[in-house]
Amino acid sequence: MTYRNFKLDVDSDGIALVTWDMAGRSMNLIDMAMIEELGEIVTAVAGDANVKGAVIASAKDAFCGGADLTMLERIGAVYKDMARTQGEEAAATWVYAESCKLSLLYRQIETCGKPWVAAINGTAVGGGFELVLACHYRVAAENPRTRVGLPEVKIGLFPGAGGTQRIARMLAPADALQFLLKGDQLRLDRAKAMKLVDAVVPAADLVKAAKDWIKAGGAAKKPWDADGFKLPGGPVYSKAGMMVFPPANALYRRETYDNYPAGRAILQVVYEGLQLPMDLALRVESRWFAKILRSPEAAAMIRTLFMSMQELNKGARRPPGVAATRIARVGVIGAGFMGAGIAYVTARAGIDVVLIDRDKPSAEKGKAHAEKLITEQVNKGRAKAADRDALLARITPGVDYAMLKDCDLIIEAVFEDRKIKAATIHMAQDVIGLSTTFGSNTSTLPISSLAAEFKDPAPIHRHPFLLPGRAHDAGRDHHGQGDRAGGARRRARLCARHRQDADRRQ
Repeated sequence: MTYRNFKLDVDSDGIALVTWDMAGRSMNLIDMAMIEELGEIVTAVAGDANVKGAVIASAKDAFCGGADLTMLERIGAVYKDMARTQGEEAAATWVYAESCKLSLLYRQIETCGKPWVAAINGTAVGGGFELVLACHYRVAAENPRTRVGLPEVKIGLFPGAGGTQRIARMLAPADALQFLLKGDQLRLDRAKAMKLVDAVVPAADLVKAAKDWIKAGGAAKKPWDADGFKLPGGPVYSKAGMMVFPPANALYRRETYDNYPAGRAILQVVYEGLQLPMDLALRVESRWFAKILRSPEAAAMIRTLFMSMQELNKGARRPPGVAATRIARVGVIGAGFMGAGIAYVTARAGIDVVLIDRDKPSAEKGKAHAEKLITEQVNKGRAKAADRDALLARITPGVDYAMLKDCDLIIEAVFEDRKIKAATIHMAQDVIGLSTTFGSNTSTLPISSLAAEFKDPAPIHRHPFLLPGRAHDAGRDHHGQGDRAGGARRRARLCARHRQDADRRQ
């Protein structure tokens, strides 16, 4: 049978190789067509007596980028229309049925009676990583750029295809909740240490290693489906369990003020699911996923943090006549807590940083703060010593404003005082280049009033701009409105940001 998104080959040993190659896409994503086709393949593999097991791999550079969020938006749109025409109950029932499809498919893989192996050749996140977790064995190709994880909480959702229940049965509850609530994407060495990936092999040996595991008699049953399975952290209602769930609930409320329904749902489905057999636990997860998918918070976060962000990354709202620029060197004025944090996330994004303060000890202290942060990551196994050395080599502390001369972007993060900021701007503008973007880390002073400190502030784009504080955003382009005709000597912009953004270092 011919498939649009997959290729199915069975070798002489009776092992099926399912190659995922989504048509018309640069990356494999999960949509309804993919779910339907993979379901047909799973049924075919399970029903063919000549097939001993299956390996699922990707023909693209990554394994899977997760669900196609436009599919989830369409589900939300249909729900609203059905609620209006057929009533809330009918609409909610339909959403639940749609939400179950992927979870039921992955459970079919898990219980089909034949071993499935995930051959991970690149990043696998979201629903793609849930597919990996549903397989009986997980082998990854050596690749320092590969990341695996379940980041759904960052866009107002949670893993709804079995991810919460499998992670909670593979890790102790505290580790599982941290993994799910933070949405971290792990390097392969970390994933292997946590036993979320079973083996890491050279890329050339990936499919062979996966098939060899099946040939060696790999089991087609997950631990939680076998008799005598015990939860890694013990029962929920135990001394250990009571040391996890009440504090986790308190931490969630302290950090979010209960404004993130997806986070609360993660706590709920893990708590309830660990007290139930797997199939019932998956039903609980699906019901909560259907509820969260219908929430206004999820709709707003998907639209803002994914749909709109994609448009912005493609150049939406770029001022006319301003070409794309690449930021290679950033200057940070002020090496206190905020400035040091900005320097850290910028250096971690691979960008060289000049860190300026009033005296050398203060500037060195800012760099030491960055060293402390990256050392914590090394101690937790989330970074290597080489990563720390490379990061610190990118940060150059000093006191001379002339060091800012070749910076593409300069961010002042000095004390929140108008006179101090004005003096900083006056000293910096004498050395910055013609195309330098100037940013201000301020939470109380109007951008327009700070812009007035420049010698020629008239053409400056005065709208507030939130400067991203996360490491992976630090290297993105920041564009101001170019100076117009009239003798303006440089393009400048003052970027507003909230004080707490620099603390989002991870």
